[in-house]
Amino acid sequence: MDWTLPMSVLDGPWTHKFMVSNGVKLHYVTQGEGRLILFLHGFPEFWYSWRHQIPEFAKDHKVVALDLRGYNQSDKLPDPASYSLDELILDIEGVIQGLGYDRCYLVGHDWGGLVAWAMADAHPEMIAKLAILNCPHPAKFREGLFSPVQLLRSWYILGFQLPWLPEALLEWNDYGAIAQLFREGAVNQGAFTAADLDAYQNAAASRGALHAMVNYYRNLFQTLLVRDWPLLKVPTLMLWSEQDKTLGKELTYGTEDYVQDINIHYIPHCGHYIQQEQPHLVNQYLREFL
Repeated sequence: MDWTLPMSVLDGPWTHKFMVSNGVKLHYVTQGEGRLILFLHGFPEFWYSWRHQIPEFAKDHKVVALDLRGYNQSDKLPDPASYSLDELILDIEGVIQGLGYDRCYLVGHDWGGLVAWAMADAHPEMIAKLAILNCPHPAKFREGLFSPVQLLRSWYILGFQLPWLPEALLEWNDYGAIAQLFREGAVNQGAFTAADLDAYQNAAASRGALHAMVNYYRNLFQTLLVRDWPLLKVPTLMLWSEQDKTLGKELTYGTEDYVQDINIHYIPHCGHYIQQEQPHLVNQYLREFL
């Protein structure tokens, strides 16, 4: 079952819809027909992160850009355990099947990249090809947490383990910290207009969204420290911006030990929000890969 949303300032050539997957109502936008490409966003974003990719790949594919559970207009569950990686995998499995497909091209950035890694590991038969943007393989990230340099870069992950305080800081000054994350994380400051930042702040202001977004991190150590990551055989593209302040380029080194078929492109003069800062180059690499 799905529901169509009323018109909003975020409307474009795409269509807004909802569907239920794994017992959770998820919002997504879709455009085009053909083979399925599913886009998964990161923190503190929502489907809008893929606004430069949706029309491009809708020319010859069915594009779906999802709001992950807890974000924007998708359901927000109060229990931190609701954001475990196992639940997120079930969400994506249900979305693919609910759209009438048994396989897709899966593209993920940041937290969406981690979910994409996990989905490809759990259900490689459902992923025709995998594209990861600025998210290390989980085994490499686990190794990185024992590096003083990367641990310093990832200080915020430790801070997000605290109760209530992270949410309060993100909400302070009319969610000004959300806009600041984009300003500080981007090299290409022109990639984000005032309207873009306002959209991200409004999404974070949805009731329960901040708690949900931080709860992803409160499950992270269980994901990284407990889970086994066998060799992945799904053809994989990794795109990495060289000026990412939170995730060092060295986290990509040795990924071939965990991924049998891996192709990595490094993009200079670009910060963490790679598909928004360098959309034309990202689209070029994605199209060549797909």
